[in-house]
Order: sequence, then C-alpha cells, then structure tokens
Amino acid sequence: MDFEFSDEERAFVERVRAFLAEEAARPDAGEIMQPNRESDSILADTPARRAFCRRMAERGYLGLSWPVEFGGQGRSGVFEYLLNEELARVGAPLIGKGVGCIGQTLIRHGSDQLKREFLPKILKAEVEFALGYSEPSAGSDLAALRLRAERCDGGWRLNGQKMFTTSAHFADWYWLAARTNPQAPKHKGVSLFLLPMRQAGITVHPIETMGEHVTNQVFLDDVFVGDDWLVGEADRGWTYICEALDYERFTFYTFSPLEQKLDALIELAASRRQDGVRLTERADTRRALARLATDVETARGLQRAVIWAASHGEVPGVEAAMFKLFSTELHQRLANLALDILGPEGLLSKADPDAPDHGKWEWSYRATALDTIGAGTSEIQKNIIARRGLGLPLAG
Repeated sequence: MDFEFSDEERAFVERVRAFLAEEAARPDAGEIMQPNRESDSILADTPARRAFCRRMAERGYLGLSWPVEFGGQGRSGVFEYLLNEELARVGAPLIGKGVGCIGQTLIRHGSDQLKREFLPKILKAEVEFALGYSEPSAGSDLAALRLRAERCDGGWRLNGQKMFTTSAHFADWYWLAARTNPQAPKHKGVSLFLLPMRQAGITVHPIETMGEHVTNQVFLDDVFVGDDWLVGEADRGWTYICEALDYERFTFYTFSPLEQKLDALIELAASRRQDGVRLTERADTRRALARLATDVETARGLQRAVIWAASHGEVPGVEAAMFKLFSTELHQRLANLALDILGPEGLLSKADPDAPDHGKWEWSYRATALDTIGAGTSEIQKNIIARRGLGLPLAG
C-alpha cells in the first residue's frame, strides 16, 4: 500500500482549504464550523449548515466518486476522504449519508425513477435523509427488526416503531428498513423503502442523549408507501443495508479530529502543574501521552488502509470496521486522560464560566460514547473483523 498522497491530491486539499478559509470569514461561520460538537458536527441540521452544503455543491465537491453518467466526476474515492478530513478539521458538516451510503446504494440498486428523483437533489444538497434501521428490540441485531410492511393495492402499509434515528427531526426523507416477509429467515424478507418524513402517520419524538446529541423515536401508523418507492427488489433489503452500512462507516469516521485532540491534550498537560512540577515532566504523564500518540498514529495507518481499498474500487468493510472500532474508542481514551489531568475541575460543563477549555473535555467524554454505538457498535465491528477478515465461524 502507498499511503502518500499525489501532487493532484495535495493540490485538491489546498483548494478545499482555500474554500474553507472563505467560509470562515462569513458572519455565520461560528454556526457552520463547530468542532466541539463532536459527532454532531457532521450534521447539516440548521439552515446555515444546509446553505453551506449547497455552496459545497456549487463548487463541485459532492459526488466526486460517483460515475459520470449519474452526474458525478468519476474520481477516486480518496478525494472524498480528503474533503471530509478538511471538513472534520474545522467542524463543518461532512458530505453526508446522501452522497455516501444512500446515493451509492441507489446507483447500484435503485430503479431509474429513484435515480431520477434523488440523485440530482443529492448532488445539489437539496435533500437530507434519516436512516430508519434500529428498533427497540433490534439494535446491534438489526436483522431482528419487526416493523411490518404489508402488501396492499399499489404498494405497502407500514406499521411499527424505529429507535435512535439520527436526523429524523430535520430530515426530508426516510431511508427505512421493514420486514416484508415474516415467514422468511430473519436475514431474508427485509426490504428498503424511501418515504417523506412529513407523511401522514409518521410521528417523531426527539431524545437527547448524554452527549447532547439529539436522536429520535419514530412511530409509523398505517403509513402507505407506493411500489415505486421500494429500493431494489423486495425481500433483498438486508444485502443493501449491509452495503450502505459499509459506506457509512468509511464515509463518516475521520482522522483529523483525533490528531487535533491529541495536540490539545499535550498542550493541556504542558499547562498544568502538580507539586510545582509541569505534568509533561512527570514520567507517568509522559508515558500516557506517548501511548496515546502511538495510538493516534495507528489510527492514521488504519484510516489510510480504508482510503487505499476504496481508491482501488473495493468496499472496505473490514478495513472500515477496524478503523471505526479503534478510532472511536481512542476518542474516549483521549478524553479520559484529559479528565484525569484536570481532576475535579474537569467535571465542570461548558455552561460553567470556570470550566477549563470551555468544558471541551467533559463534553467530549460524554459525547464520544455515542460514536462507539452509531453505524454498528464496537461489538458488531469485532464480529465483522472476526468473520470477514479472519474467516472465523459464528459462535454457537
């Protein structure tokens, strides 16, 4: 594997940085660029952030790796990684699930009508999606989902509940998994649908998590969806969901926030003293920082493996699982050491004017727990690595 970037790729990064410098001079830049929001910083969940995404679209930054026949640029997937890294560095919205998991899945499996309806809107950043996968009894075991889609004249009737649906409170469309054949084995008989979030029969109840991330319960009561809004073939949705989750894992999880967080942690340790000695002069603190610095470089290598696989036309499922598992748990280890360094002061929230670093580390400690759950828990990532990467059999 060659982990070095080409002259063309480095020039692309410079163009993105110039664009972001322009954006940073806007009066609403403080709303658009919010790195301390942790995983929430990737969302286009306000009018200003959605407008930013439309400006990215105007610059040609959406659909970089899509085939030309679908409005994309046919470029290597590495350019989307480079773009997302720069966006994550400043806490701006990433290119999103529309360009990644949904757009790519529609290109591969969607009907001509769905492609005409959604692909142009995605490329112009005119539409936001929510992913309707998890349910109260189907989280990590997603194939246990129970939301029913029953055949009716001209389409399907949906009844059931979804849980922990990020973006449902502001999204335009719902990318929804439902059980269409309850007699089939649980990994069969699942189908994917697209439907408007504001359709009659859909009720959204926001839930605020401990990291101040807003997720949602969604109830569907006798919701009609026509045959035209079925994604791919009926009863084959599990295959499409697995592909989409692979795209989500290697689209959303970036490296640059780890690098920035390590730098901030070193600066924090250098500014603190204990018994008159700077913490960076203590052997125990130096060992802890050195270990975390090594882990950050390991994360860099894992992420480069994802980029290399994607740029060679592969869907890097195992590579993305390894990076997602390691990097999300590393975010927690970084925040944990920061709180150890700060002691009782570290428990002050960002709402307290005396909170060190404006409460960054206390917020990070709470918020990073979410990242080990979204797009598949750490346990799910270990299963992917064991089964797909190591060829190990299923337990039991």
